[in-house]
Amino acid sequence: MSTTHTSKLLQNLWDQSHATSLDEPGRLLYRSNLLGSDKRITNFGGGNTSAKVSMPDPLSGKDTTVLWVKGSGGDVGTMKLDGFATLYQDKLNALRELYRGVDYEDEMVAYLPHCTFDLNPRASSIDTPLHAYVPKAHVDHMHPDAIIAIAASADGESLTKEIFGNDIGWLPWKRPGYELGLWLGKYCEDNPHARGVILGSHGLFTWADTAEDCYAVTLEIINQSISWLGKKTSNQMAFGKACHPVLTATRRQEVAQQLMPEIRGLISGEQYKVGHFDDSPAVLEFVCSEQMPGLAALGTSCPDHFLRTKIRPLIVSFDPASDDLDSTVNELPTALSQYRDEYAGYYERCKHADSPAMRDPNAVVYLVPGVGMITFAKDKSTARISAEFYTNAINVMRESSAVSTYCGLPEQEAFDIEYWLLEEAKLQRMPKSKSLAGRVAFVTGGAGGIGSATAQRFLSEGACVVLADIDANLLTETHLQLSELYGGDVVRKVLMDVTDENQVIQAFNDTAVEFGGVDILVSNAGIASSAAVEDTTLELWNKNMDILSTGYFLVSREAFKMLRRQSLGGAVVFIASKNALAASPGASAYCTAKAAEVHLARCLALEGASGGIRVNVVNPDAVLQGSKIWTGEWLQQRADAYGKDAEGLQAHYLERSLLKRAVLPEDVAEATYFLASDASAKSTGNIINVDAGNVQSFTR
Repeated sequence: MSTTHTSKLLQNLWDQSHATSLDEPGRLLYRSNLLGSDKRITNFGGGNTSAKVSMPDPLSGKDTTVLWVKGSGGDVGTMKLDGFATLYQDKLNALRELYRGVDYEDEMVAYLPHCTFDLNPRASSIDTPLHAYVPKAHVDHMHPDAIIAIAASADGESLTKEIFGNDIGWLPWKRPGYELGLWLGKYCEDNPHARGVILGSHGLFTWADTAEDCYAVTLEIINQSISWLGKKTSNQMAFGKACHPVLTATRRQEVAQQLMPEIRGLISGEQYKVGHFDDSPAVLEFVCSEQMPGLAALGTSCPDHFLRTKIRPLIVSFDPASDDLDSTVNELPTALSQYRDEYAGYYERCKHADSPAMRDPNAVVYLVPGVGMITFAKDKSTARISAEFYTNAINVMRESSAVSTYCGLPEQEAFDIEYWLLEEAKLQRMPKSKSLAGRVAFVTGGAGGIGSATAQRFLSEGACVVLADIDANLLTETHLQLSELYGGDVVRKVLMDVTDENQVIQAFNDTAVEFGGVDILVSNAGIASSAAVEDTTLELWNKNMDILSTGYFLVSREAFKMLRRQSLGGAVVFIASKNALAASPGASAYCTAKAAEVHLARCLALEGASGGIRVNVVNPDAVLQGSKIWTGEWLQQRADAYGKDAEGLQAHYLERSLLKRAVLPEDVAEATYFLASDASAKSTGNIINVDAGNVQSFTR
């Protein structure tokens, strides 16, 4: 039986009492956020909304009609008022006189800034004319799966007539732009009683006189399509019969954690990529079906889907019945090379004289029979959103195939969207990538002062970070804080004891599934102990060695395994201590274990060099503020060792340093960032002391 998340009707969430308290732009924003909150209505960044609002002209003071429309690059579900472009409607109307025909429609985009109302800096999107020339106050343009299933059908026009009668019209495929805006305006003039129109292969336009009515109409039309499709597909076998078994959830994870670093290493030559894994029921149904290869080859229909997922996915040659993963891994280089060659052929067939240079030819979507879908992109959120878009495309294919014949976007049309000069200009305006964009860092002791400061430094430079720590409560707190600052996509937490081999192995496996691999290891987990040698128990000695020596070995070993598989190089940074180089009284176990860390790093620097894996050390000293090791007995123990009280220990450390300055977690994080980044690309086997100056720990 066919099962799909579109089968449940949308609920009207409009709160009239709240809406009444808002002005017209506020109600537009409210409507937009409601529509964007449900991915069955539109994906992240997809669709747009508008309202024509009477406002006083800032120059004349006279009322004028202003088009408020979602600006370029925004998301209706999360946008604020500043996400809308505002334009004089009369100036937009006057642009008709400047239009020279379909061959010149792109030049109309350059006129839009001249229509800006009140110097609004928000750039107008290419869809602005589609809203401007609909003679209704409120317009919604959404990409619902249930509508695109009709729009992408071979007989979409007749199905639209069957479902909606004269209430909703049909316009054939046309690339978004000025010409399509004129088409919409003409349709409205010729069909004054229609409440909307379906655009072939694209989506839905609806309109009304008020914000509430427009929202209600949009939901009503989508629900009408959901109901009709539900009746037509209730007894249909989705995508034909299943020709592959679905592996268990555990085995699916195991396959993904093996494949993702391999794929990531093969496609990250030009730019580091971050992965996302999806084994939801809709995806598994599709990747195991007999119709999957044929439908996947057709690509997606909706331009928004296509731009996020590329011309077509790559089907990984994995047979879940035999479960021969080694053969699949061995075949990946050939499969990926073949995909790149096919993409280059597509570019050569379709390019124009003024087309931008060919972009990254690697696939975005990877379909694995019996396992699920893997997506890779320049960052985690883009990889996740790409998976969401392809899941929507799967839903469209399912329902379209059940009621008609699914049609993907024609190859030339797809190319003209992907390599549209206006899209290229938009890409060129994007800010330069941050220094750690696309890289994945694994930080042990990630919940403590140095660990969390390092994680924050990496996140600020565009990295994804896995926080590993043994303190569950502090780990949860730190993860929440960093997620609120940088977004939930880029931060993960794992409860892990660095001395437990199985936990370490599993943590790295989980990281492979979450992000696709690892590029940076910061080995920072630690303890501190103080006791005269005659009072040092074997238990205390072993605890120091287990955490500070064996623990560093275990996480380094697993990091090396993954870095070797990716063949992208990498950076390992040990957070050691001044005590690794300079002895201290009453801390023989701690000092010896820290010295072992430094020598392990030197050994790893030798082993990793051939693979571009750099291994360096940061030696902090006396990081009292924000460091977990100073919250227990260590503070009093070190004070006793130097004949000080706890309050006087900070002054003691300041006085003994050459620079007479306190060392903070942020100082250690800055040195760690330097050693992890390309700024130190030619450094390995080195030690950076962050101790405000200590003669005993000079490395020479």
